[in-house]
Amino acid sequence: MPARLQLVIQQDRGSEQSFNLPFGVYTLGQDKSNKIVLKDESISWKHAVLSARADELAIEDLNSNTGTYVEGERVRNRQVFQLNDRVQLGKYTLQVRDPDAGKAEAAAAPEKAASSAQAKSQTEARPKTVEKDETPPHLRRRSGLSPEARIRRDIKRQVHKELLDRLDLRRMTAENIGETALQDRARELVDQIINDVRERLPAKIDPQKLADEIYNEAVKLGPLEEYLADDTITEIMVNGHDQIFVERKGRLTKAETTFVDDASVQAIIERIVAPLGRRIDESKPYVDARLPDGSRVNAIIHPLSLVGPCITIRKFAKVPFTVSKLIEMGALTRGVAEFIDICVKVRKNIIVSGGTGTGKTTFLNVVSGYLPEHERIVTVEDAAELRLPQEHVVRLESRPANIEGTGAITIRDLVRNALRMRPDRIVVGECRGGEALDMLQAMNTGHEGSLTTVHANTPRDVISRLETMVLMSGMELPVRAIREQIGSAIHMIIHLSRFQDGSRRVSKVTEVCGMEGDKIVMQDLFEFKQEGLDDAGKVVGTLIPTGNVPTFIDEIRSRGLKLDPAVFDPSRAEEYAT
Repeated sequence: MPARLQLVIQQDRGSEQSFNLPFGVYTLGQDKSNKIVLKDESISWKHAVLSARADELAIEDLNSNTGTYVEGERVRNRQVFQLNDRVQLGKYTLQVRDPDAGKAEAAAAPEKAASSAQAKSQTEARPKTVEKDETPPHLRRRSGLSPEARIRRDIKRQVHKELLDRLDLRRMTAENIGETALQDRARELVDQIINDVRERLPAKIDPQKLADEIYNEAVKLGPLEEYLADDTITEIMVNGHDQIFVERKGRLTKAETTFVDDASVQAIIERIVAPLGRRIDESKPYVDARLPDGSRVNAIIHPLSLVGPCITIRKFAKVPFTVSKLIEMGALTRGVAEFIDICVKVRKNIIVSGGTGTGKTTFLNVVSGYLPEHERIVTVEDAAELRLPQEHVVRLESRPANIEGTGAITIRDLVRNALRMRPDRIVVGECRGGEALDMLQAMNTGHEGSLTTVHANTPRDVISRLETMVLMSGMELPVRAIREQIGSAIHMIIHLSRFQDGSRRVSKVTEVCGMEGDKIVMQDLFEFKQEGLDDAGKVVGTLIPTGNVPTFIDEIRSRGLKLDPAVFDPSRAEEYAT
């Protein structure tokens, strides 16, 4: 970045006006309070924010009426751009330039010409050699695309470029064209372009399917649309533009389709995060988000990702899982399901634990279905994923910091606020930091029957993780005091595991029995016993009782709830298996 900058503003292709642009943050809009005032009906009162730093130029649209565009591409949230890129705001075109660039080029022209001629003569005198690829082997891309896929990718690039040329985004912006009209116009143009080149397409390429792929990539989620519609796929992983993997029944397979380029992947990431008020750029190159159906999304881009923009989507089932469905899949038994139902009714605080990808959120959603209809439920999540069937549910979602690094609302802030909302039950999507202390205090002060999830490898690890998270709150509490809080607040831990065949099951149901000396006492009530693998490689085993009876069995009886003691008898496990 040069030592000084120049801002050039042009309206309706008229004369240019240039100004010195010191490093800083500038608001643009019609209102006089903006640092850069643009007087025109096509400009909103607060239209955009321009950030000029020594290492970066960026523009952020402030939900303006006509939008902000960089080189014809709409800015969905915050976008980094380069010197001399054309930034369109309504009828205005802005460019940030280096005022000294012209002088330096003129001064260096004679010397550059001489050195160029000398280099040319030396090149002609030398024999031609093939340049060696110095990229380390582990960083080289291995797309492994078939010849047909490469041809398809090249055609898509050409059609995509032609689409942008014909779409004329600047004119549509000036006319204030809506999102639906833009999609309809894009569909029409894609069909026209494909029809124009239909005769030149290879015989193996279906024109209609190609048109659908290009349309989806231009205005929707590209190749991901096909996989999002496939109910057999549970996870989608994009590793740069030329590599997509999907998970079916716990197994990863490589997809044949790819994106056109990294810019297409970046555009799709922005389409996902922009409606949620989140941003991703070089200053914050990763983000957590969700799709409208609740599917979880993580994206990470350059400079943190060395293979290009990466997207990981964990799909949520279109029809939410039910207890009966989990029993049918072998994830738990009928006896364990009845016991969990009783635990929720007697207002026991429950933690669902497990490693990454074990199905904690899905299981939490199922357990939350046991919550009574007549109670007020408040859910707190980073990205709203839970879909509770009850009517009286208040959903809270955290918020990241804005472009200036302020305005963040954390899970801990929301848990504190939830306590003032007269909740009967609090459901926290995941405890991973200082909010654990506030959650434990809530459980110990009249908010029994709360639910949450914790990343851990075993039920015993849950206790260690909670101790660490409480210390992350900044409160310098003695370890014994923390353990007393945990021992009195947590009643049940339901631990999930992912097995070698890709299946996800309840592997342990553990009761937290309180403190004994300096140690928290726990007892396993149910445990999964694996017997081996069948001919198809599937795990064979069942979740059986250990013989231990919960310490609150008398409380269950005193409340008039029925629970057959045979549920805890190992010799009668088969009666409650299905």
